[in-house]
Amino acid sequence: MIRLPFFLGLLIAVQGLSQTTGNNFLTGRTNGKLPYLEYGLGSDRLGGAKMTFLDTGVVVKVVDSTVINYRVQLSGNHFAYLPKANFKRDSSVSIKPYYLTGSWLVNGDDKYDYVSIALDEKLPYRSMQLINPSKLVVDIFGVTSNTNWITQRTSVKEVKNVYHEQIEDDVFRMIIELNHSQHWGYSIYYQGNRLFIKIKRQPDELQVSKMKIAVDAGHGGDNSGAKGITSGILEKHYTLMIAKEVEKMLTQAGAAVFMTRKEDVSVGMTERIEMLKNEDPDFLISIHLNSSVRDSVKGVSTYYRYIGFRPLTQYIQKAMLEMGMADFGNIGSFNFSLNGPTDYPNCLLEVAFLSNREDEALILDPEFHKAVATQVLCGIQEWLRACEKDKP
Repeated sequence: MIRLPFFLGLLIAVQGLSQTTGNNFLTGRTNGKLPYLEYGLGSDRLGGAKMTFLDTGVVVKVVDSTVINYRVQLSGNHFAYLPKANFKRDSSVSIKPYYLTGSWLVNGDDKYDYVSIALDEKLPYRSMQLINPSKLVVDIFGVTSNTNWITQRTSVKEVKNVYHEQIEDDVFRMIIELNHSQHWGYSIYYQGNRLFIKIKRQPDELQVSKMKIAVDAGHGGDNSGAKGITSGILEKHYTLMIAKEVEKMLTQAGAAVFMTRKEDVSVGMTERIEMLKNEDPDFLISIHLNSSVRDSVKGVSTYYRYIGFRPLTQYIQKAMLEMGMADFGNIGSFNFSLNGPTDYPNCLLEVAFLSNREDEALILDPEFHKAVATQVLCGIQEWLRACEKDKP
């Protein structure tokens, strides 16, 4: 079978596009706030399963359309879905038969390590965290290797090794080995046509008093969240009460704490993500209260999306269980918006169930709020001690 180069020819029949454009695809670039790709059209209350966030200005080839999404072709064998609001049509974008990679530079400054690669164009990508050993993997779609040297400078501290593989004719894989088991976060962006991966280093001093910690009180304002099964209390009020106790406990331990909200106000998810990016915390704890259609379901649970961020959630779950809470679980691949950023470790803590009478009684008790804050601090401390033992 002959494989066509990236973006050449039609790989599927496109309905509607050819009638309106005279072509079999649309060309343009990503735009708007926090553009992202989804794997498919499946969805639940959290939305479709997300593949990756993208920078703005990335070249996009649209080959089909749904009501709210475009189907985009990433490479000969890879497709994804992009919200229409994050696509800006640009007929001046000319899709080339192929694109090439260039040289790499691996260097550092006083806070971060950087891995950058020259490309012919701003192309789509996705990233993955791997563990045991810890690595970052970045796939760049639609590009073929023409990399003939990689410059690595002694200013790097977290990056151990870098190398690459051409895993498909038009998918180029960057592999970045890290020095520590714990992933501390990274961001991906373009400067011109050069793709950068900015990698956070493990802090030199792993004490709470040296950390900047973001605390998020779930919901707020016109988003009330769940409701108590007997009391009718609203989640938004009690997440804020518990978050303030967590803030107080962490501040007493010497941490710098940033709160995404301190009052009963509406703060959208995009707004929260943007403010967190600006604040650049060492990690995030998001406080929520759970609910179920079955009133027998109860207990505490923690959530993560990326495997490299799981340890924080495990230690907080373990600490919460020491209170005698039922174990609802430690849950991964969770598609919650604040679990989505790769910039810092993050933990969604669902403290207890408002839909369960026993849990609801705990949630109503101010002393329980203080106990939760104490255990969150204990979980963080145990996690940091584990990171300390992992120093190479």
